[in-house]
Amino acid sequence: MPYEALSLMSLVGYLASALVIGSSMMKDLRMLRIVNSLGCMAFVVYGFMLNFAWPIIFTNGFILFVHIYYLTRRPTI
Repeated sequence: MPYEALSLMSLVGYLASALVIGSSMMKDLRMLRIVNSLGCMAFVVYGFMLNFAWPIIFTNGFILFVHIYYLTRRPTI
């Protein structure tokens, strides 16, 4: 089988998957949220590349906003 280059869309999808998988292995919650946010952003882009795959866009967009909320809120004492 000859070597075929991956399409940009496939690369974005694989990158998003790798980031989400990698984030699940992190012990530090802040770093988990940061890396998972990058994965969610990549999945949102991937969803748009798939001609507006709304379930992918909506779910990952929602998770991204949850991460942003917890990363930016002031800690309570």
